[in-house]
Amino acid sequence: MVEKALQALAQGEFILLYDFDEREGETDFAIRADAVTPRHVLRMRRDGGGLICTAVHPEAARSLGLPFASDILEASALVERVGDIPYDRKNHSSFSLWVNHRDTFTGISDHDRALTIRAIADQVKKSSNGGRAQFHTYFRTPGHVALLRAADGLLDQRRGQTELSIALADMAGVTPAVTICEMLDDETGFALSKEGAEAYARKHGLVFVEGREVVEAWEARRP
Repeated sequence: MVEKALQALAQGEFILLYDFDEREGETDFAIRADAVTPRHVLRMRRDGGGLICTAVHPEAARSLGLPFASDILEASALVERVGDIPYDRKNHSSFSLWVNHRDTFTGISDHDRALTIRAIADQVKKSSNGGRAQFHTYFRTPGHVALLRAADGLLDQRRGQTELSIALADMAGVTPAVTICEMLDDETGFALSKEGAEAYARKHGLVFVEGREVVEAWEARRP
């Protein structure tokens, strides 16, 4: 199923990415950020309902100067405990900055968020290709698109949706910026069950892939 997911990702299509039963137990919409349109944002907020975020490769994040939000909060001494995650005690949150592109108005509309997301991908692409990225020139913060900075070792260090999606982008050979959004259950208000997400995938012809499959493919590709 991973190969089908990689093909779909490369073609700019949505995939459904489930992490692990013992972790969040959540399924996310995932799509390469450079392909995101207002219609994709609409679908994520309508059929997903979670937070629409864009995950970034650690090397690109470092080149762009994107910090971890937890580091900023710890330095400010505004909170006593940072990154106290019940399902991931060993690692801190992957959240970085929240941004809007400078050409947006409020930043929250489908059009504004799609513009911001594609522009993030463009900056990641430039930084990945050795070009000079000017993140501060194009974005303002705070904004309405949450940036996620993947762990330096990707799946060797952390196995969240952030690292799973960036590992898939890396294996697919696309710009390592992926937009994700959790799927919630309209009836319970909790995360949509794995079975519910699989049923949605079948109904809409989407690829459903699990974290364990991604990890297996990632480790199999090691030299």
